[in-house]
Amino acid sequence: MNIKTFRALMLYGIFGVLTTILNILTYWVITRIFGLSVITSTVIAWVIAVLFAYITNRKYVFHSRNSSIIAVFFEAVYFFGCRVATGILDVAIMYLFADLMAFNDVITKTVSNIIVIILNYIASRMFIFTDKEGLR
Repeated sequence: MNIKTFRALMLYGIFGVLTTILNILTYWVITRIFGLSVITSTVIAWVIAVLFAYITNRKYVFHSRNSSIIAVFFEAVYFFGCRVATGILDVAIMYLFADLMAFNDVITKTVSNIIVIILNYIASRMFIFTDKEGLR
């Protein structure tokens, strides 16, 4: 592993932890203070976390050089598309384990986020934050 990859992985880990904390705290506030359901709270927390993740991943982790409107648009579409897929996985895990099986929702949310972070890194590294040469 070269230093650039190692640095990106470390920054992704740091921002992944911050994104996870933001996601879990947002979820907790929405369920405990506002009394919304597990699924509604999961979706709202996910949207806030994904917005934070896109900004930090683009700027600090993968140092996206895409600058044209078209390239940034496609980068964002790929990012949010992958996050929708992992967001659906997050909701499914929460529904199955927290709602149906009555596991602790915060612990379930934490485990779910670890799975989602790993999958999101793979997608970001391999498909999303790549140089879109013909689009800049």
